[in-house]
Amino acid sequence: MGEDPPQGTSSSIRVRRAGDATELEEAISRLEERFEQIEPDVQAFLPEPGRFERLRREVAALAERYPQPGARPPLYGALVGVKDIFRVDGFPTRAGSQGPPEALAGPEAEVVTRMRAAGALVVGKTVTTEFAYFAPGPTHNPHHLGHTPGGSSSGSAAGVAAGLCDVALGTQTIGSVIRPAAFCGVVGFKPSYGRVPAGGVIPLSPSLDHVGLFAGSADDVTLAASVACNSWSVQARTGAPTLGVPEGPYLSHAEPEAMTHYRAVLDGLAASGALLVPLAVFDDFEAVRARHDLILAAEAAQVHAAWFDAFADFYHPRTRELIERGRQVSGEALLKARQGMSRLREELSALMASYGLDAWVAPSAPGPAPKGLDSTGDPVMNLPWTQAGMPAFGLPSGWSAGGLPFGLQVVGRWDWDEELAAVAAWIESRLDGLARSMDVGRAKDSGHVAG
Repeated sequence: MGEDPPQGTSSSIRVRRAGDATELEEAISRLEERFEQIEPDVQAFLPEPGRFERLRREVAALAERYPQPGARPPLYGALVGVKDIFRVDGFPTRAGSQGPPEALAGPEAEVVTRMRAAGALVVGKTVTTEFAYFAPGPTHNPHHLGHTPGGSSSGSAAGVAAGLCDVALGTQTIGSVIRPAAFCGVVGFKPSYGRVPAGGVIPLSPSLDHVGLFAGSADDVTLAASVACNSWSVQARTGAPTLGVPEGPYLSHAEPEAMTHYRAVLDGLAASGALLVPLAVFDDFEAVRARHDLILAAEAAQVHAAWFDAFADFYHPRTRELIERGRQVSGEALLKARQGMSRLREELSALMASYGLDAWVAPSAPGPAPKGLDSTGDPVMNLPWTQAGMPAFGLPSGWSAGGLPFGLQVVGRWDWDEELAAVAAWIESRLDGLARSMDVGRAKDSGHVAG
């Protein structure tokens, strides 16, 4: 299946930005070899005839435009995968659906334009579930090909994990960045609601949709976020953080092995100097989840009203059920649910301020990636934080007994994304040592293609 890929550390982007033209040319040649070796198994990207001829032309143009390393933009030479609900000039947008791509055409997504202007090279469109809901695409988990990579940003997470891109764009409406990041063992970042413009992205539920990022390290994610987000300012951190532990019914959704791992990670962070503050939250968790489901269904029905009337036969049954259910939601019920969403953010923000929390820490998913490709896994651990619109990092935190990654979800105050990035970098620097100290490891077998 090929050797373990180099993880997407910051050096991959920064070395190419500082090097001569051959650095980037050689990176494209290595990438082409990896695609030949790994992509037929993983299927993270949509097919594109002439992909590498196009990339070599773009590399030549980029090198000609920026011959002096000191004048190069921050993402010079960054190899980026783009979830196929983002419109990208020169590429059709299918959104994982069987409908005609012409119906989804439109101007390029603003975040893609920003990243291209910053020197990024679009490797291609990555696989998404249909319209970023639950109907899965063909992507496999690079660590065990028989397991899901998560969704809906399945191809983006798997592409980074398999070494097929440095950075990838995704979206999260429930758990579609943090969950696949955990399942694939990469870093995911869901910024605060609205910090990244969603123009040019096919919506699912506009009140809940967040544009997010994947990379191999918190540093690379933060570098990409500095371009993707509105008005980013770098924050430094010198001390250990104060971390909230969300005790109560919410954590009961995590599987026993995941909870054992999570508690061990908390112990390790405390030993590293972090102050842990257990707090009872989400006593009404089932009401929070019901509210989320209502908003998602109602807004999806609104977004898809014309498309669904014209192309209903092309929709997967799961997506069709969502839209039909959403058409039954009254305007009054939707307004009330949106008001509850705002209250949840206010309540969580007030708790963080009262207890001086820098972040909450929780499992990224109920457990490791489930076996099989018919489901993308359960986003329940991500749902309340997404509903509140709060920023979240997903960090690889170790390995299950079956050789699949675990992830730690780190959630900050709304619109304090830069401060959260600094906390995430502090935690990431401790997690690698913690993972090595735990008595678990990867199972190397014939279904393993990623490191």
